[in-house]
Amino acid sequence: MSSDSIWIVGAARSGKTTRLIEQFCMWSKTVKPLSAAVSSPVRSGRRRIGQTGPAILVLAANGENRLELADRLTVATQGKYTFNSTTPFGFFEQEVMLFWPLLVESLDLRAQFPIRLQPETELELAARLWRRELDEGILQQIGVSPNRMVRRTLDLLQLAAVSGTPIEQIPSILEQGFAQEGASSHLWTSMGDLLGRWREWCLTRGFLTYGIICELYWRYLLQNETYQQHLVDRYQAVIADDVDDYPAISRDLFEFLLLRGATGAFTYNPDGGVRLGLGADMEYMAQLETRCGRVENLDRQAGLAADVGELAVNLTVNSDNFYPFGLSLPESVRSIQTTSRAQLLRETAEIIAEAVKSKSAEPGDIAIIAPGIDAIARYTLTEILARDNIATESLNDQRPLSSTPAIRALLTLLALVYPGLGRLVDRDAFAEMLVVLGSQRHRQGEEEWEPEANNRKSQAQNLKSIDPVRAGLIADHCFCPDLDRPQLLPITAFSRWDRLGHRAAGAYEQIVEWIEEQRAQQQERLLPSPISLLDRAIQKFLIFDRYLAYDRLAALRELMETATHYWEVDGRMQQIEPKASGDSETIARFIQLLRQGTVTANPFPVRPDGGDGQTVTLANIFQYRSSRRAHKWHFWLDTGSSLWLEGGAATLFAAPLFWRSQLGRSWQTEDEETEGEQRLRRILVDLLSRCSQLYLCHSELAVNGQEQTGPLMPLIHNSVSYQRRSIERR
Repeated sequence: MSSDSIWIVGAARSGKTTRLIEQFCMWSKTVKPLSAAVSSPVRSGRRRIGQTGPAILVLAANGENRLELADRLTVATQGKYTFNSTTPFGFFEQEVMLFWPLLVESLDLRAQFPIRLQPETELELAARLWRRELDEGILQQIGVSPNRMVRRTLDLLQLAAVSGTPIEQIPSILEQGFAQEGASSHLWTSMGDLLGRWREWCLTRGFLTYGIICELYWRYLLQNETYQQHLVDRYQAVIADDVDDYPAISRDLFEFLLLRGATGAFTYNPDGGVRLGLGADMEYMAQLETRCGRVENLDRQAGLAADVGELAVNLTVNSDNFYPFGLSLPESVRSIQTTSRAQLLRETAEIIAEAVKSKSAEPGDIAIIAPGIDAIARYTLTEILARDNIATESLNDQRPLSSTPAIRALLTLLALVYPGLGRLVDRDAFAEMLVVLGSQRHRQGEEEWEPEANNRKSQAQNLKSIDPVRAGLIADHCFCPDLDRPQLLPITAFSRWDRLGHRAAGAYEQIVEWIEEQRAQQQERLLPSPISLLDRAIQKFLIFDRYLAYDRLAALRELMETATHYWEVDGRMQQIEPKASGDSETIARFIQLLRQGTVTANPFPVRPDGGDGQTVTLANIFQYRSSRRAHKWHFWLDTGSSLWLEGGAATLFAAPLFWRSQLGRSWQTEDEETEGEQRLRRILVDLLSRCSQLYLCHSELAVNGQEQTGPLMPLIHNSVSYQRRSIERR
């Protein structure tokens, strides 16, 4: 194996990953796998004694990219060579979990297996721990809600951890960084104190968060001599794709391996940095180039970036010093202009439908990208395209679980079965539950579904047994609210129950009978947990006689994963701080947590089986760039919006202060403007590299009725003049 490490630089779709795979194929033939004596204890029981372990570490920027890279490596080597495929955070978590006994010993922690908190659970527990400070206004900023303030404070711990900054330095960094704004230093000191208390509280109970895991890894585990020896023994080579999206502590890991004889291959995109505001540190990671003996520059520019990339940047970012007289964009860049946004959405969808009908493009060749796709735009585009049988896919659509009717119905069901939760059920929620759970085909007997069950399931449509009107009538006459346990009266309590119809009446009686049965089992302690109840309800009412679409099935899996995690954390809390209250209090908090609109993590796996379908992709800028996808046709929605220049949700509070080049410096308005322009430049070059036909979709008025004058307006003006001339020639 060559001792020279390789640094591969190139723009999007320039062939960096392909070159990385070629290097892996070369190294995999010469790198010797771990011996059985080393691999067995290190893998902690994951492999049988005598099996060899992988000696190559393969990293990708995120989970979706990891799956794709692992698939390509497996195909390229025909599955002959093993490797450890993960993401930077996945690796840190894996190592902290695997070598937890070393941390217990060095930090004098309680010997218990750690539990990683999901972000939604982390937010709830931190808010409960800091309740006094929130109520007294100690943790407060003008215009920031309490929940947002808790999340912002927790993010500071994450930013400090991934940058390799001790938690004790957070107050001073904030004070220096925001010195120009004149903010009170008392707030920064309070944030630091609360984070220290939160960290201690979590470690005492064996809870780990993203930030705590990263801090434990770089500050303690990577400095441990025993761990260092294990790390050197395990990996002889490291492959890392898109390191421009990696946190700063990743460089510490890579340099440690390289200095101890390992060989590395790294790819870097100067126009990447998708996660720059979420903990990545492009500038610091770029300095890893000095550790590599060979540098390869891939100059190939893909898509429209080769033709209009520099021009687009000059028109938008460098417009003050750029005077384009008689300039016109090529025909591959067109614009759609309307007065209102509603008209823009309709026209955009119709143009896509016409292109698909005329065979000019396939649905899988089209992507609609915007700074942020709101629910109205998503619904409008989906509905109009659906009229022409064109499916859409929302890329990593992380909507609140409570936005799904089936999830709301299951939460209502929880409140009906367990006592003391009547205040969480009202008439409307009960009626919606009847519609969702009563949409099952009403059966006179199970025997009619036994013969040829598979054919019947696939061919038969599920008739709506209880429609919204009937559900409302039933709720008005058969639902009796009660703070402890709402009563569900027989259908005959409605004097004109015959108006409901046999199917609706039977479906209602079936639901009531099932709820009463679960109530009885709960009183007799035959119902193991709320998770078991949710599973029973899903099996009984939602998937027994039908096949659900992937997005609906994913929502149910997301609920079960969230509930399982929630009760796992609650079980740990009960072990340390036993409470006399039963399940009802925990269930009430769980229901309220989801009803508040908490967004939970996507379920595993993160993609449906069978690869990408023939669907039009809907995504915001961050989601699309993170996925590293490419489509022939791009429709940039709301091109005139000023949001193209802003980081939005993809930039955490005070994120620039924790870049290694920024530590200890004051963050001023000029810095913010410069960073916004650099971000816009990266976005333009990156997106243009991923398409060959571009439509700039612009409405003069935004949703709020204000005129749009965003940074991409020069592109729109120049593309319009070209279109008019082309139309006149026709």
